[in-house]
Amino acid sequence: MIRLLPIVQEITRPVKKARVFDFDDTLVKTDSFIYITKKDGTKLTLTPGEYAVYTEQPGDVFDFSDFDKIQNPKLIRQNVDLLRRMAREGKKVVILTARKYYLPIKEFFAKLGLAPYVVALGDSDPMKKAEYIEELISRGYNDIAFMDDSEKNVIAVSTLKSKYPDVKFTLKHHVD
Repeated sequence: MIRLLPIVQEITRPVKKARVFDFDDTLVKTDSFIYITKKDGTKLTLTPGEYAVYTEQPGDVFDFSDFDKIQNPKLIRQNVDLLRRMAREGKKVVILTARKYYLPIKEFFAKLGLAPYVVALGDSDPMKKAEYIEELISRGYNDIAFMDDSEKNVIAVSTLKSKYPDVKFTLKHHVD
């Protein structure tokens, strides 16, 4: 008598990769500033890097109007080279920015011969970046790399690791 053994085949999802980069102070340094008027009328001017570690105080009023355009951009070469390599390898490359407008960034990269997908959140809340990454996961992306100069943003995205244990996360806090 021939005995047939059941064949157990592990079903694996194909790897679907997304590479997500912040714009300001991760790919490009600009002469854009965040202006804050404090409750007592005091005015502050912060670079994106300073803003990334700033703790909002009650009564703070923010002015992000410098970020409506790209002022005097200087490439952060090693990160742009990484973005370029990821695009050549056929991975989904996304620039995820807190800026309000995507078009200036898209046009900037087009001049460099690059066409990454640009998502402008219009919001600096770190959880908005995590929500976008979660949206990528819901579309089947299961290998996510995320680079940002803001530790707050990297921490927000890292909270997804426990929620999605089957997703490979590579998180990089870029410090200049």
